[in-house]
Amino acid sequence: MSTTEETQVSKSRMHGLWALTNRELKKWYQQPFVLAMGIVQPILWLALLGKAMNIGNIVTGIPGINPTQVMMHTFGTKDYFSFMSMSMVAFTVVFTTAFVGMSVVWDKRLGFMNKVLSTPVSRSAIILSKVLAASVRALFQSAIVTLVAFALGLSTGTNFAWYSILGIFAIVFLISVGLASFFTALTLRATRMEMPQAIFQLVTLPLMFASSAYFPIAQMPNWLQAVASVNPISYTIDAVRRLMVFSDGFGPLPLDFAYVGVFAIIVTAICIVLSWRYLNK
Repeated sequence: MSTTEETQVSKSRMHGLWALTNRELKKWYQQPFVLAMGIVQPILWLALLGKAMNIGNIVTGIPGINPTQVMMHTFGTKDYFSFMSMSMVAFTVVFTTAFVGMSVVWDKRLGFMNKVLSTPVSRSAIILSKVLAASVRALFQSAIVTLVAFALGLSTGTNFAWYSILGIFAIVFLISVGLASFFTALTLRATRMEMPQAIFQLVTLPLMFASSAYFPIAQMPNWLQAVASVNPISYTIDAVRRLMVFSDGFGPLPLDFAYVGVFAIIVTAICIVLSWRYLNK
Protein backbone atom coordinates (compact mmCIF):
# COMPACT_ATOMS: atom_id res chain seq x y z
CA MET A 1 0.00 0.00 0.00
CA SER A 2 1.38 3.44 -0.94
CA THR A 3 1.89 6.29 1.52
CA THR A 4 -1.06 8.18 0.04
CA GLU A 5 -3.35 5.18 0.44
CA GLU A 6 -2.17 4.63 4.03
CA THR A 7 -2.91 8.28 4.82
CA GLN A 8 -6.37 8.03 3.29
CA VAL A 9 -7.13 4.89 5.33
CA SER A 10 -5.88 6.62 8.49
CA LYS A 11 -8.04 9.66 7.81
CA SER A 12 -11.00 7.43 7.03
CA ARG A 13 -10.64 5.65 10.38
CA MET A 14 -10.37 8.89 12.33
CA HIS A 15 -13.25 10.38 10.38
CA GLY A 16 -15.37 7.33 11.13
CA LEU A 17 -14.55 7.57 14.84
CA TRP A 18 -15.41 11.27 14.91
CA ALA A 19 -18.62 10.83 12.90
CA LEU A 20 -19.91 8.03 15.14
CA THR A 21 -18.93 9.87 18.33
CA ASN A 22 -20.69 12.98 17.09
CA ARG A 23 -23.79 10.89 16.32
CA GLU A 24 -23.83 9.52 19.88
CA LEU A 25 -23.48 13.01 21.36
CA LYS A 26 -26.24 14.38 19.14
CA LYS A 27 -28.61 11.68 20.40
CA TRP A 28 -27.80 12.98 23.88
CA TYR A 29 -27.96 16.76 23.64
CA GLN A 30 -30.89 16.78 21.24
CA GLN A 31 -33.03 15.12 23.90
CA PRO A 32 -33.20 17.64 26.78
CA PHE A 33 -35.44 15.41 28.89
CA VAL A 34 -32.92 12.55 28.89
CA LEU A 35 -30.14 15.03 29.65
CA ALA A 36 -32.11 16.51 32.55
CA MET A 37 -32.95 13.11 34.04
CA GLY A 38 -29.31 12.12 34.01
CA ILE A 39 -28.49 15.18 36.09
CA VAL A 40 -31.53 15.20 38.37
CA GLN A 41 -31.01 11.71 39.81
CA PRO A 42 -27.58 12.29 41.44
CA ILE A 43 -28.70 15.78 42.51
CA LEU A 44 -31.65 14.21 44.35
CA TRP A 45 -29.28 11.82 46.09
CA LEU A 46 -27.04 14.76 46.88
CA ALA A 47 -29.80 16.95 48.29
CA LEU A 48 -31.86 14.28 50.04
CA LEU A 49 -29.41 11.62 51.17
CA GLY A 50 -26.49 13.99 51.72
CA LYS A 51 -28.46 16.37 53.88
CA ALA A 52 -30.64 13.72 55.58
CA MET A 53 -27.64 11.65 56.69
CA ASN A 54 -26.15 14.56 58.59
CA ILE A 55 -23.97 12.52 60.93
CA GLY A 56 -22.34 15.70 62.20
CA ASN A 57 -25.62 16.80 63.81
CA ILE A 58 -25.94 13.44 65.58
CA VAL A 59 -22.43 13.73 66.97
CA THR A 60 -23.12 17.31 68.09
CA GLY A 61 -25.80 16.04 70.46
CA ILE A 62 -23.37 13.84 72.41
CA PRO A 63 -22.00 15.65 75.52
CA GLY A 64 -18.24 15.99 75.83
CA ILE A 65 -17.51 15.26 72.15
CA ASN A 66 -16.12 17.76 69.68
CA PRO A 67 -18.10 17.06 66.46
CA THR A 68 -15.50 18.68 64.20
CA GLN A 69 -12.71 16.51 65.59
CA VAL A 70 -14.82 13.37 65.27
CA MET A 71 -15.73 14.17 61.67
CA MET A 72 -12.14 15.01 60.72
CA HIS A 73 -10.85 11.83 62.36
CA THR A 74 -13.50 9.54 60.81
CA PHE A 75 -14.29 11.13 57.43
CA GLY A 76 -11.44 13.57 56.87
CA THR A 77 -13.90 16.45 56.41
CA LYS A 78 -15.73 18.89 58.68
CA ASP A 79 -19.16 17.60 57.66
CA TYR A 80 -20.57 14.41 56.16
CA PHE A 81 -22.20 16.22 53.26
CA SER A 82 -18.81 17.24 51.87
CA PHE A 83 -17.59 13.65 52.26
CA MET A 84 -20.62 12.11 50.57
CA SER A 85 -21.09 14.72 47.85
CA MET A 86 -17.83 13.77 46.15
CA SER A 87 -19.06 10.19 45.86
CA MET A 88 -21.96 11.54 43.78
CA VAL A 89 -19.43 12.39 41.07
CA ALA A 90 -18.63 8.68 40.78
CA PHE A 91 -22.33 7.84 41.11
CA THR A 92 -23.01 10.02 38.06
CA VAL A 93 -20.27 8.29 36.07
CA VAL A 94 -21.57 4.80 36.91
CA PHE A 95 -25.14 5.56 35.92
CA THR A 96 -24.14 7.45 32.77
CA THR A 97 -21.79 4.78 31.42
CA ALA A 98 -24.14 1.92 32.33
CA PHE A 99 -26.50 2.96 29.53
CA VAL A 100 -23.86 2.42 26.83
CA GLY A 101 -24.89 -1.23 26.61
CA MET A 102 -28.45 -0.21 25.81
CA SER A 103 -27.15 1.95 22.97
CA VAL A 104 -25.33 -1.03 21.45
CA VAL A 105 -28.45 -3.21 21.58
CA TRP A 106 -30.63 -0.40 20.26
CA ASP A 107 -28.36 0.09 17.24
CA LYS A 108 -28.55 -3.63 16.51
CA ARG A 109 -32.33 -3.70 16.66
CA LEU A 110 -32.72 -0.63 14.45
CA GLY A 111 -30.35 -2.08 11.85
CA PHE A 112 -27.90 0.79 12.20
CA MET A 113 -25.13 -1.52 13.42
CA ASN A 114 -25.37 -3.63 10.27
CA LYS A 115 -25.00 -0.53 8.11
CA VAL A 116 -21.91 0.64 10.01
CA LEU A 117 -20.34 -2.82 9.88
CA SER A 118 -20.74 -2.71 6.07
CA THR A 119 -18.52 0.40 5.87
CA PRO A 120 -14.71 0.58 6.11
CA VAL A 121 -15.03 1.83 9.71
CA SER A 122 -13.31 -0.64 12.04
CA ARG A 123 -15.10 -2.40 14.87
CA SER A 124 -12.78 -0.76 17.37
CA ALA A 125 -13.84 2.69 16.10
CA ILE A 126 -17.50 1.73 16.55
CA ILE A 127 -16.88 0.73 20.15
CA LEU A 128 -14.57 3.64 20.98
CA SER A 129 -17.14 6.12 19.65
CA LYS A 130 -19.65 4.92 22.23
CA VAL A 131 -17.03 4.91 24.98
CA LEU A 132 -15.85 8.45 24.18
CA ALA A 133 -19.40 9.80 23.91
CA ALA A 134 -20.31 8.28 27.27
CA SER A 135 -17.15 9.77 28.80
CA VAL A 136 -18.03 13.25 27.53
CA ARG A 137 -21.54 12.92 28.98
CA ALA A 138 -20.12 11.77 32.31
CA LEU A 139 -17.68 14.71 32.44
CA PHE A 140 -20.45 17.22 31.78
CA GLN A 141 -22.86 15.74 34.29
CA SER A 142 -20.15 15.38 36.96
CA ALA A 143 -19.33 19.07 36.56
CA ILE A 144 -23.00 19.97 37.07
CA VAL A 145 -23.20 17.80 40.20
CA THR A 146 -20.06 19.43 41.62
CA LEU A 147 -21.48 22.92 41.04
CA VAL A 148 -24.71 21.91 42.80
CA ALA A 149 -22.67 20.51 45.69
CA PHE A 150 -21.01 23.92 46.09
CA ALA A 151 -24.43 25.57 46.08
CA LEU A 152 -25.64 23.19 48.81
CA GLY A 153 -22.72 23.90 51.11
CA LEU A 154 -19.70 21.85 50.02
CA SER A 155 -16.67 22.71 52.17
CA THR A 156 -13.32 22.41 50.38
CA GLY A 157 -10.17 21.29 52.17
CA THR A 158 -6.70 22.80 52.19
CA ASN A 159 -5.70 20.45 49.34
CA PHE A 160 -8.01 22.31 46.98
CA ALA A 161 -6.38 24.57 44.38
CA TRP A 162 -7.18 25.68 40.84
CA TYR A 163 -5.43 22.64 39.35
CA SER A 164 -7.65 20.33 41.41
CA ILE A 165 -10.37 20.86 38.81
CA LEU A 166 -8.07 19.53 36.09
CA GLY A 167 -7.23 16.52 38.23
CA ILE A 168 -10.91 15.77 38.82
CA PHE A 169 -11.67 15.96 35.10
CA ALA A 170 -8.74 13.61 34.41
CA ILE A 171 -9.76 10.94 36.93
CA VAL A 172 -13.43 11.16 35.89
CA PHE A 173 -12.45 10.71 32.24
CA LEU A 174 -10.32 7.65 33.06
CA ILE A 175 -13.00 5.91 35.11
CA SER A 176 -15.63 6.82 32.50
CA VAL A 177 -13.59 5.17 29.74
CA GLY A 178 -13.04 2.09 31.88
CA LEU A 179 -16.66 1.68 32.96
CA ALA A 180 -18.10 2.45 29.51
CA SER A 181 -15.81 -0.22 28.03
CA PHE A 182 -16.79 -2.62 30.81
CA PHE A 183 -20.54 -2.23 30.24
CA THR A 184 -20.08 -2.37 26.46
CA ALA A 185 -18.07 -5.59 26.66
CA LEU A 186 -20.82 -7.20 28.75
CA THR A 187 -23.47 -6.44 26.14
CA LEU A 188 -21.65 -7.03 22.83
CA ARG A 189 -23.54 -10.27 22.18
CA ALA A 190 -26.88 -9.06 23.52
CA THR A 191 -29.79 -8.64 21.11
CA ARG A 192 -32.57 -7.93 23.61
CA MET A 193 -32.95 -4.84 25.76
CA GLU A 194 -33.54 -6.95 28.88
CA MET A 195 -29.88 -8.00 28.90
CA PRO A 196 -28.26 -4.56 29.52
CA GLN A 197 -31.07 -3.68 31.93
CA ALA A 198 -30.37 -6.79 33.99
CA ILE A 199 -26.63 -6.04 33.97
CA PHE A 200 -27.37 -2.45 35.00
CA GLN A 201 -29.40 -3.60 38.00
CA LEU A 202 -26.91 -6.28 38.98
CA VAL A 203 -23.69 -4.27 38.74
CA THR A 204 -24.36 -0.61 39.53
CA LEU A 205 -25.41 -0.76 43.18
CA PRO A 206 -22.64 -3.20 44.23
CA LEU A 207 -20.12 -0.95 42.49
CA MET A 208 -21.23 2.00 44.62
CA PHE A 209 -21.95 0.34 47.98
CA ALA A 210 -18.85 -1.89 47.84
CA SER A 211 -16.68 1.21 47.67
CA SER A 212 -15.77 4.18 49.85
CA ALA A 213 -18.76 6.15 48.52
CA TYR A 214 -20.65 6.44 51.80
CA PHE A 215 -18.26 5.31 54.52
CA PRO A 216 -14.46 5.02 54.84
CA ILE A 217 -13.12 1.60 53.92
CA ALA A 218 -11.51 1.28 57.37
CA GLN A 219 -14.99 1.32 58.97
CA MET A 220 -16.30 -1.60 56.88
CA PRO A 221 -16.34 -5.33 57.75
CA ASN A 222 -13.14 -7.14 56.80
CA TRP A 223 -14.70 -9.00 53.86
CA LEU A 224 -16.16 -5.79 52.45
CA GLN A 225 -12.84 -3.98 52.91
CA ALA A 226 -11.23 -6.57 50.64
CA VAL A 227 -13.83 -5.92 47.93
CA ALA A 228 -13.72 -2.13 48.27
CA SER A 229 -9.92 -2.15 48.12
CA VAL A 230 -9.93 -3.53 44.56
CA ASN A 231 -12.96 -1.54 43.37
CA PRO A 232 -11.80 1.20 40.94
CA ILE A 233 -14.68 3.38 42.16
CA SER A 234 -12.98 3.58 45.57
CA TYR A 235 -9.79 4.92 44.00
CA THR A 236 -11.76 7.40 41.90
CA ILE A 237 -13.66 8.73 44.91
CA ASP A 238 -10.48 8.94 46.98
CA ALA A 239 -8.80 10.99 44.25
CA VAL A 240 -11.75 13.37 43.95
CA ARG A 241 -11.99 13.82 47.73
CA ARG A 242 -8.24 14.29 48.05
CA LEU A 243 -8.34 17.02 45.42
CA MET A 244 -11.45 18.76 46.77
CA VAL A 245 -12.29 18.18 50.44
CA PHE A 246 -9.37 16.54 52.22
CA SER A 247 -6.62 18.45 54.01
CA ASP A 248 -3.97 15.78 54.67
CA GLY A 249 -1.95 16.09 51.48
CA PHE A 250 -1.85 14.22 48.18
CA GLY A 251 -0.03 11.06 49.36
CA PRO A 252 -2.10 8.27 47.71
CA LEU A 253 -3.10 10.39 44.70
CA PRO A 254 -0.51 8.90 42.27
CA LEU A 255 -1.70 5.39 43.22
CA ASP A 256 -5.33 6.42 42.60
CA PHE A 257 -4.53 7.70 39.11
CA ALA A 258 -2.31 4.71 38.29
CA TYR A 259 -4.92 2.17 39.41
CA VAL A 260 -7.82 3.78 37.56
CA GLY A 261 -5.65 4.41 34.48
CA VAL A 262 -4.51 0.77 34.29
CA PHE A 263 -8.11 -0.36 34.82
CA ALA A 264 -9.28 1.84 31.92
CA ILE A 265 -6.54 0.63 29.57
CA ILE A 266 -7.01 -3.07 30.32
CA VAL A 267 -10.81 -3.05 30.14
CA THR A 268 -10.84 -0.96 26.95
CA ALA A 269 -8.34 -3.32 25.32
CA ILE A 270 -10.46 -6.33 26.31
CA CYS A 271 -13.58 -4.63 24.96
CA ILE A 272 -11.92 -3.92 21.61
CA VAL A 273 -10.64 -7.50 21.29
CA LEU A 274 -14.12 -8.84 22.07
CA SER A 275 -15.64 -6.50 19.47
CA TRP A 276 -13.44 -8.07 16.79
CA ARG A 277 -14.90 -11.44 17.65
CA TYR A 278 -18.51 -10.80 18.62
CA LEU A 279 -19.57 -7.59 16.87
CA ASN A 280 -21.02 -9.04 13.68
CA LYS A 281 -23.92 -8.36 11.35
